[in-house]
Amino acid sequence: MTRWPNHAEPWRQWRDALGGERMHHGWLLSGKAGVGKRDFALAAARELVAEPGVPQPQGDHPDILTLTYGPKDDKAEKAQADGKSFELARSIRIKQIRAMQRRLSTRPTLGARRAIIIDPADDLEKSAANALLKSLEEPPVGTFFLLVSHRPARLLPTIRSRCRTLRFPALTDSQLAAMLEDGGLPVDPAAIAAAEGSFGVALRFASQDLNPLAQVIVSLLSTRDIDFQQRGQLARLIGPRADRERVQAVLDLAQGLVARAARTSEEPYQRARLIDTHAALVSLAAEAPTANFDPGMLPFEIGTLLVSAAPASEPAHG
Repeated sequence: MTRWPNHAEPWRQWRDALGGERMHHGWLLSGKAGVGKRDFALAAARELVAEPGVPQPQGDHPDILTLTYGPKDDKAEKAQADGKSFELARSIRIKQIRAMQRRLSTRPTLGARRAIIIDPADDLEKSAANALLKSLEEPPVGTFFLLVSHRPARLLPTIRSRCRTLRFPALTDSQLAAMLEDGGLPVDPAAIAAAEGSFGVALRFASQDLNPLAQVIVSLLSTRDIDFQQRGQLARLIGPRADRERVQAVLDLAQGLVARAARTSEEPYQRARLIDTHAALVSLAAEAPTANFDPGMLPFEIGTLLVSAAPASEPAHG
């Protein structure tokens, strides 16, 4: 498992609570994507369910249940059952929550505690979120929930209010560089700049060869692209049939580069445009997994948002 140098404070808070008299039953693991929240949840869950003198399995644990994206439909479920590749759903569905709740009617297998990890809780369907709320309001004895969240504002306020929040800070540039080096990956300054503190983004930058895309994004942020040539180049680099992972990688990359440009801009009007563009990219990233965007048009939507942050051809007055 990856060593995360930004986890010291979350571990301190978790272990203080674990050693206390009354452990809170709901935990919200909050922070940007790619800062190790899932790894923390898995390791923390193992500490939670372990009991002295009871051997613990090295692989899957019967008292740790992880809910994430499942098969898209009946056809995908059959493919999964047959051990074949299958398409994932774009959300965590109510039937997954119902199946989890049926498990909660039984006792834990090895000890007195059970951990439920939901990753990412941001992508719970509305009906699934409402069903989960009932379990959070009246959790069975010995059941603890760890909700991984990249965008806590998307969660129901009633879910947030029933959880104790652990905040995971972004990684520093030096920490990112050390982690890339430890992983045997090149320490690419462009990857670190684009990552904005997310090791997940830095890894995708390397694995998906995002450097050419980064160059086009930076160019779109500085020119008006009147002839649409650069937006066309962005679309070609993303690809005509880009899967969800690649689209998300591009959106993360764009957000990181826009955020860094906003921090370094010394021109107030330009900074304001960059901030607005960043907010629009965040909204687009939240909508993209569930909205039926035309795959051919989504890159142009991203490009148009980037162009909106470019300096105006005429200086602003007044």
